[in-house]
Amino acid sequence: MRFRHRAAAGFATLLLPLAGLVGLSGHAQAAADATSATATYAKTQDWGTGFEGKWTVKNTGTTSISSWTIEWDFPSGTSVTSAWDADVTSSGTHWTAKNKSYNGSIAPGASVSFGFNGTGSGAPSNCLLNGGSCDGGTTVPGDNPPSAPGTPTASSITDTSVKLSWGAATDDKGIKNYDVLRDGRTVATVTTTSYTDSGLTAGTDYSYTVQARDTADQTGPVSGSVAVHTTGGTTTPPPTGGKVKMGYFTEWGIYGRNYNVKNLVTSGSASKITHINYAFGNVTNGQCAIGDSYADYDKAFTADQSVSGVADTWDQPLRGNFNQLRELKAKYPNIKVIWSFGGWTWSGGFGDAAKNPAAFAQSCYNLVHDPRWSDVFDGIDIDWEYPNACGLSCDSSGPAAFKNLMAALRAKFGNELVTAAVTADGSAGGKIDATDYAGASSYVDWYNVMTYDFFGAWDAQGPTAPHSPLTSYNGIPKAGFTTADAMAKFKAQGVPANKLLIGIGFYGRGWTGVTQDAPGGTATGPAAGTYEQGIEDYHVLKTACPVTGTIAGTAYAHCGSNWWSYDTPATIKSKMAWADSQGLGGAFFWEFSGDTGNGELVSALSSGLS
Repeated sequence: MRFRHRAAAGFATLLLPLAGLVGLSGHAQAAADATSATATYAKTQDWGTGFEGKWTVKNTGTTSISSWTIEWDFPSGTSVTSAWDADVTSSGTHWTAKNKSYNGSIAPGASVSFGFNGTGSGAPSNCLLNGGSCDGGTTVPGDNPPSAPGTPTASSITDTSVKLSWGAATDDKGIKNYDVLRDGRTVATVTTTSYTDSGLTAGTDYSYTVQARDTADQTGPVSGSVAVHTTGGTTTPPPTGGKVKMGYFTEWGIYGRNYNVKNLVTSGSASKITHINYAFGNVTNGQCAIGDSYADYDKAFTADQSVSGVADTWDQPLRGNFNQLRELKAKYPNIKVIWSFGGWTWSGGFGDAAKNPAAFAQSCYNLVHDPRWSDVFDGIDIDWEYPNACGLSCDSSGPAAFKNLMAALRAKFGNELVTAAVTADGSAGGKIDATDYAGASSYVDWYNVMTYDFFGAWDAQGPTAPHSPLTSYNGIPKAGFTTADAMAKFKAQGVPANKLLIGIGFYGRGWTGVTQDAPGGTATGPAAGTYEQGIEDYHVLKTACPVTGTIAGTAYAHCGSNWWSYDTPATIKSKMAWADSQGLGGAFFWEFSGDTGNGELVSALSSGLS
């Protein structure tokens, strides 16, 4: 797999109290500017064991502010654990936040915010902004933020609009207006306690909250939420027959491929799947870790790229793919999203994880349930390539390591989804035989059996062969390298058939320098591909190198000197029928961006399963 990493401002950083680093020099000079700015605080989330807070600095003067420092006191037992968009330090119960290099300057009338996660139940007091009062006056601290408005009620729901009404908030200095938030984003600011939201999509789910602002422009906590489903349209069909229909979404696909979560909607694929595997989280130092923080939770999507049709803002609590997946689930509530860890590149970290499975499971649980995105994920997937065998690197943790890891994950994640991507090497003494997959199966909901990449141009001279054969055939380069052999071996080992998913590749593998149509020909090397030699997306191959024939349930194509094998809607439907006949639990595919713009492969997979 190919990864891209980008550094970006605003990453959450674990903080430790730094006693003695709260320098107050320069406050006397800064105090002269205090009356031209205000600092306001709001608790934006509270999940019982912790909370999320936000400070907002607003320039109420006529000249620009070049830097800012906020100080406040928390009662004993309340503290900051992580923060973003500010450098936060502490000395005892006194806390100080200084601007980053990129957000110190504030133009007249503008504002900047920073957020933090905390523990405890206390509220800040004794607030200072650049040495002066946080309300821009001479008193310390500034006035209190408003209360939360009442939970809105919805009425007059149509295909495209809804009327919302709510109880008024209270404030010691008076309420100025209310922000109306749809799916967590402000869509209107009103002075009354009602609003009619229009321009909605028929047959779609929305969630609304309201937030009050006082006369000093301080925002209070958001109200409770109300769910609204507009009339008309077509509703998302529930999963049929209990079969899993799952696709991988790659975090890096938003770069060169320009494939965003919204493409699942525009292609029609979102209405035909039950689950998404988000790939990949990293495995390092025996722990689960973020894979690409910029793609995961920081990249700002424009309105035309966004599932909701609303552009990300610089100061919203969550951006990136995670927020887009949240928006997708709001529209398609039947879809479950699973965070997949490892993959070809990062499976080398599982050896350390296997040394202390309980600690590994705890680290994964903490990351998957981070309060910034805990509502996005419905479980965890482990893509270990391969336990007690070799992939990009070799593992020698023993045949019980995988079972022990999955047992620890099940114990920690409880009734949430726990799944694993596993080898399809059905050869005698192969990778399936190297691990106790049967013993581990009691801890997983299902296995994603990677029944593709059996053959490819890593064998540069061939022989040419279908990379995802369903069954064996005369001349197959290696016995046991078929879907049927893999599934039979798992069943013989003791894995229940309904915990096995058949895998489909939405791409082809190919060689060049090939002269014959039929499989088994010689080659001179890998065929050219858009992103990698020897591999190409289905949506390219279907027209660039049309099908010549079918072998072992998979299509192949010979065009010029190139020879490719790939699955088509017809071969996918035949594989789905075979999966049904074997009592398998469903199907999955790698990955969404290889499909056509109208999702024809997803459609074939979904309709082919009974």
